[in-house]
Amino acid sequence: MRLRKSTTSIVTAAALATGSLTTAYGSVAPVRPTLTAKPLSTWQTDGYVWTLAYARGVVYVGGTFDTVRPPGAKPGEKQKTRKNFAAFDAVTGKLLPCTHSFSEIGGTVRALKPSRDGKVLYIGGSFSKVDHTSASDVVALNTADCTLRKNFRPKVDGTVRAIDITDKSLYLGGDFTHINGKERMHIASFSPRGSLQPFSAEIDQPVHALLAVPEHNMVLVGGDFHHVNGEQQQALVALNPSTGSIVTSYPDWLPQRSSVQSLARDKTNFYVASDGRGTGVFDGRIAGRLDNGKMVWKDYCQGATQAVLVYKGILYSGSHAHYCLPTPGGFPDGRRRHFLAQSVADKRILHWFPDTDDGIGNEQQIGPRTLVMAKGILWAGGGFTTVNEKPQQGLTRFGPGPGNAAPEAIPQITADNSRVGKITLTWRATWDRDDAKLTYQIYRDGVRVASPKKSSVEWDLPEMKYTDSVTPGSRHRYTIAVTDGKNSTHRSKPLLVTAVTEK
Repeated sequence: MRLRKSTTSIVTAAALATGSLTTAYGSVAPVRPTLTAKPLSTWQTDGYVWTLAYARGVVYVGGTFDTVRPPGAKPGEKQKTRKNFAAFDAVTGKLLPCTHSFSEIGGTVRALKPSRDGKVLYIGGSFSKVDHTSASDVVALNTADCTLRKNFRPKVDGTVRAIDITDKSLYLGGDFTHINGKERMHIASFSPRGSLQPFSAEIDQPVHALLAVPEHNMVLVGGDFHHVNGEQQQALVALNPSTGSIVTSYPDWLPQRSSVQSLARDKTNFYVASDGRGTGVFDGRIAGRLDNGKMVWKDYCQGATQAVLVYKGILYSGSHAHYCLPTPGGFPDGRRRHFLAQSVADKRILHWFPDTDDGIGNEQQIGPRTLVMAKGILWAGGGFTTVNEKPQQGLTRFGPGPGNAAPEAIPQITADNSRVGKITLTWRATWDRDDAKLTYQIYRDGVRVASPKKSSVEWDLPEMKYTDSVTPGSRHRYTIAVTDGKNSTHRSKPLLVTAVTEK
């Protein structure tokens, strides 16, 4: 008789006003993003980036593209051939000579995963050739010299979309149903030397995400599926890493039309990125306990989530979130925001708002598709063509903080001079992508007379006022500038105001 854990949701305590949280697991200090929202200079692709991986100082990029081009170059300019695979220095962003052409039968790279020592990079996707060598949707690369490993050439009959690895096994997930002529329904495992292992599970639809958790003797699996081993398991399940039997179920976590696109973890929790289509779906993020499989929190943002990554107590995600009002720190329905940062303790949305456009292509246009952290720099890939409203295709990256994005706009001031000796200035607050509290510097005749502070977000820009005491009948020139303490706007156009002498 197989013993299995069955989970139910648990409700965390409400967040304190300071952003800290008290839960059943103890008090958690408030956190803030440690990344800037201003992107670093980054190379670009001419198509989709589906997957990223980091190993030994190098960021590897896989997707559906033919060329890459330097930062700032327009489409078609200064192109370098890179057929669905490229490598970059993780810190400088420099394009590296490591390259192979992944082509034929779809010609795309969908999954990248390094071995734990970083010496081998496993590459999955839909391809039948690597350069001029026959391949079957998955290969292995020696990272030291960028050569293909000859002893790892499984024969896979469908797209590989997910890879994870332990010291004992390499796990593949995707669209396939057979490997090396043996039935493997959307999931399989190999030994470190490349032998197909007995591990097997009957999964009825493609697998998109894998997360091996050896200390808890399980492999988390996410995808489009509805049944695993003949039992109803909606889009998320934990399997025994040796046999493929079900060890943990997650009933009622996800509705029928929602799938799991990405999984991430820290020491205690795992995190789920969900994509839903149609009405009545869930397409936000979920946090669950690794040790007992219980839900820690679930946000209800709308806008399909494609990627999640945990770094220093913050869950970063790529999506097209457009409504997050029920989530602490969230926003009302409106335009799409493609990156979010949330406290892992209480799901609170934190003040970090770089953005992309939806992107290009025939598939659903939702911007970022994949995230990886490399030496304190967050790399993001997808189908986007702009970042923070400036041209940038396929790739971008964000460095360590403090915030360096400047305030977004210069306020326009108006004046009320109806009171004797008083001039009241009014303006609408602006916002900053990585600093909530801004300082508004008021200048009278070129001399700063006030520096009020105010916190704001793009969807809530409060009206602000300052009343200046002046000599009745005097004439003055007012300007305003905004600073986050490091970056400042230019001063506004001057406003000429004459103080009244009598009512």
